[in-house]
Amino acid sequence: MAHAAATGSERSRSAGTLLLAALFVLAPLVMPNNYSYDVAIQVALNAVVCVGLNLLIGYAGQISLGHAGFFALGGYGSAILASRWGVPVWVSLPLACAAVGALAFIVGRPTLRLKGHTLAMATLGLGVIISIAITTEDKWTGGPDGMAVPPLVLFGWIVQGERTWYWLAAALLVATVWLSLNLIDSPNGRALRGLHGSEVAAETLGIDSARFKLQVFTLSAVFAALAGALMAHYSGFITPGKASFLHSVELVIMVVFGGMASIFGAVVGAAVLTLLPQVLTVLKDYEMMVFGAVLIATMVFFPQGIVPTLAKRFRGRGHL
Repeated sequence: MAHAAATGSERSRSAGTLLLAALFVLAPLVMPNNYSYDVAIQVALNAVVCVGLNLLIGYAGQISLGHAGFFALGGYGSAILASRWGVPVWVSLPLACAAVGALAFIVGRPTLRLKGHTLAMATLGLGVIISIAITTEDKWTGGPDGMAVPPLVLFGWIVQGERTWYWLAAALLVATVWLSLNLIDSPNGRALRGLHGSEVAAETLGIDSARFKLQVFTLSAVFAALAGALMAHYSGFITPGKASFLHSVELVIMVVFGGMASIFGAVVGAAVLTLLPQVLTVLKDYEMMVFGAVLIATMVFFPQGIVPTLAKRFRGRGHL
């Protein structure tokens, strides 16, 4: 029975990942211009951040209101190394992500001992510190005006053009989803779910809660830094707004909207809430009002998020 369940889980993971890859392959058939490719790139990179954040919030049960800081540090770190110190971009990008991971590891050790609203306040403070540092260190970051970011160069090949970036972002998201799904179904993933259910009970079973929380916090920070670095190199410019508290809240809303403890829910949440503002621009002064109404309606009718609620309803119908 256990083997059959494991096999079913593997098939489900493979089917979901293949479906996501197929959507990216077929999407260009209905995307008429470079603007649509630009939005799709934003969707994919936001989804990468949300998948990592969902590992932390949805599976490990640890809130973070400072992930925009990691996102911005990835972009600024790679840009500064490449433009100020002449480090090749294919080296500066992984170095920046590694540095962000090291920072998350160092900060996470004392921070993740906190719980609930105190943890939220601590991560919020971290995000604010990063935002202030980026804004004030104008010698390195360009200050409030931001800084230019050199193009992404991979072994002599310049990555340019919306269509090229689309395939790169799509491949990164599919790889991130595949990695995260395998993590969740591994012993480490089961330990994370145990922590979310009851940290005391998990520790009674021999799970080192501090170690697992720190690992997932660091991994989610690296995902955010990687997406932030790629976004910066794609846009060719980065500003301190990427590290703002509002951006952190937007990322958390995407996770909750799509569904916590659901990898594909994180992707759906990022997609819908990245696309929705683009669609609502025609409403002009009423854009934010309608956007808020959509969020409220979603939480009322999909209390667990879009994907988990729909999955539960379909399973219920299947039993009928």
